Amino acid sequence: MPILPARPLKYILASVTALVAAGPNVALAQAPDSVISQPGTAPASTFRTDRPSASDVGPSDGVGVFDRMGAKLPDLPPEKDYKGPIDEAYGAFQRGYYLTAMDKALPRAQLGDPAAQTLIGEILSQGLGVKKDVKNAAFWYGKAAEGGDAAAMFKYALILMEGEGVPRDKVKADDYMHKAAEGGNPSAEFNWAQLLVADNPGEKGLKLALPFYEKSAEQGIADSQYAVAQIYATLKDLPEEKKKLAREWMARAARAGFDTAQLDLGIWLVNGVGGPKDYVKGFEWLKLAANGGNVVAQNKLAHLYINAIGTAPNPVEAAKWYVLSRRAGLADPSLEDFYLGIEDDQQKAAIEAANKFRRR
Repeated sequence: MPILPARPLKYILASVTALVAAGPNVALAQAPDSVISQPGTAPASTFRTDRPSASDVGPSDGVGVFDRMGAKLPDLPPEKDYKGPIDEAYGAFQRGYYLTAMDKALPRAQLGDPAAQTLIGEILSQGLGVKKDVKNAAFWYGKAAEGGDAAAMFKYALILMEGEGVPRDKVKADDYMHKAAEGGNPSAEFNWAQLLVADNPGEKGLKLALPFYEKSAEQGIADSQYAVAQIYATLKDLPEEKKKLAREWMARAARAGFDTAQLDLGIWLVNGVGGPKDYVKGFEWLKLAANGGNVVAQNKLAHLYINAIGTAPNPVEAAKWYVLSRRAGLADPSLEDFYLGIEDDQQKAAIEAANKFRRR
């Protein structure tokens, strides 16, 4: 069987586990003319069809980019057709022939080929066709990292942070993470930006991290797209052309399935942050996030149903989403007052609907 054209080995590590320590949340923009209030802060109200009065909205309480550190980063977009030299080892790896890939890569790895060393590290770390061997995987990742392979430097930095197969070494880990980011690895760019923000509180950290977030965002990492959107909307001294792109970056992250981006995009559309108001689209994004299990989106969706924002008024749907968010521990006195004020049969229908809810 012919060997398929293969891309350089660095591409196999585009989507890996981020294991760096958590830090403070990236600041979110404030909306000056908001029609969605924060859970627990709105005055008590009964079901009505008129628009609510304006009130400020604070940062969303969804899962932010720092909370995502330690979670699998999104897959990168599909690669363009590769027309470079054929790599038989990687070609075998792509097709699932892991032992063949190992056989073809090992002689090259022993001669110091960083790409082949990275491939062996990947096979051993995942136990693909062979027994999982974390210690030897770390050895080969380390060799490839020394040879300048950006993907290996990123993966080795994670190993050094975790101390799996090698002693923990934060200084060395940070150094390799920085080098991997400078080498263009999108996951490393995101994680290095996170470290810069964590180590440099306030605007200083955001400004230092922004170039790395931007590079990673351009390569399709949704967490970075979300961070870029928030920084563009937050920092005051950025060029106006960047500020105008904040909503587009938020939309990219939302389309990639990042639930907090879906939540914030919905809020931005309803409140007119980063562009004109669009109640219908704002409602749609909040409903998508709510259906995905985002508790804050469920809470806010209840308010939209009560106040007929982007949708027809629906007391049962409003109560259903409130019940779901309340079960998850999110208190909201105004929604509780609303819930207690509707008819008993409406409460019963809402509870039945909440009991049948499944994340979509």
